[in-house]
Amino acid sequence: MSIYFFYGNEEYNIELEIQKLKKKLLDKNFASMNFKTANNPNFADFVALLRTQPMMFGNMIIVIKVEDYFSKSLEDSQLDEIENALKNNPESLCIVFIAEFERNENKKIDTRKKFYKILSKYAQIQEFPAIKPYKTDEISNWIIKEAKKREISFEKEATEALIEQVGNNLRELCLELDKLKLLAYPQTLITKKMVREICISNEDLFSFADFLLKGEKCKALLEFEKLLDKKHSLEILSALHTMLRKWITVKSKSRELPLFEIAKLTGQHEFVVKTTLEKMKNTPLADLVKLKQNLIEAEFKIKTGESVDVVEEIKNSILKI
Repeated sequence: MSIYFFYGNEEYNIELEIQKLKKKLLDKNFASMNFKTANNPNFADFVALLRTQPMMFGNMIIVIKVEDYFSKSLEDSQLDEIENALKNNPESLCIVFIAEFERNENKKIDTRKKFYKILSKYAQIQEFPAIKPYKTDEISNWIIKEAKKREISFEKEATEALIEQVGNNLRELCLELDKLKLLAYPQTLITKKMVREICISNEDLFSFADFLLKGEKCKALLEFEKLLDKKHSLEILSALHTMLRKWITVKSKSRELPLFEIAKLTGQHEFVVKTTLEKMKNTPLADLVKLKQNLIEAEFKIKTGESVDVVEEIKNSILKI
C-alpha cells in the first residue's frame, strides 16, 4: 500500500496526519483490530512488523517510532532485510515511521544515515516542525483558523493573550480553544478577559511557585485552589511539569547563553524568557530541581493507583521542599 516517514517536533500535527490515514484507509468496524503501534522495537520485532500480513478485515496501519534507529549502527545485512521488507510491502499494509523530537531540542534527521536513504527510497517523507515561538503572526493565524472550525472568533487582544499564556504548543492551544468555546457559549466572540479567566498562564504558575519556594505554604495553597477553578488537578500537574522544565533550562543556561538562544531551547518568546529570569532571580536552581522531583513522584503514585486522592497527593508532594 503506502509507506510514510513523518518526523519533527510538532507531534500534534503528526498525530493529526495519522488520524487522516486511519479515516481514509481503515474500515471503522475493524479499525482497532487493524491499527498497531510500536515504540523503537528491537530489530527482530522491527522486521517482523514490516513483514506483517494484513488480516482478512481490510487494510492495516502500523505506526513505528524509529528515533533510536537513527543512532544505532545497523549492519549491512540488517539494512538489506529492512529494504527487502519495504520493497515487498503488501498492498493492504500501510507502514508509518515516526521520529518525534522534544520541542526544545534542535534535533535534525541525519540524512547521511543508510537507514534514512532506505526510507527516502520507499517512503513518502514529510517534516512537521513546530512553529517558532517568535513567529507570533503565524501562531495567530493558526489560532484564527482553528477557531473558525469551532465556530468562534477572537478579538485581536484575546489572540495575543492566548499566545502569551500558552505559547506555540498546538495541542495545548487546541485544549484552550475548546474550553473557551464552552465559556463563551451562547456567544461566539472570545475576549481577552475570557482568556485571562480560564487559561493557565505563566503568571498563575509563578504566583503559585513563588509562594511555594519562599516557604509561604498557606498562600501557595490558596493559589493552588485558584488554579483548580480553571483546570483539573492532573492538567495543573502537567502544566507544572512543562513550566518547571523550562524554568530549570532558563535558570541553568542564563549565565552562559544569550536570551535568544535560551528562547530557542525553551520554545518561548525572548520577552517571556527575560520576564522569567527577572521573576526567578532570587529562586535557587536546586529548589526548582527538587520541586520537579517531587512532582514526578506525585505523578507516579497517582498513575499507579497508590494514591486515591489526586488533589491531596499533589498538595502533599509539592509542599515537601
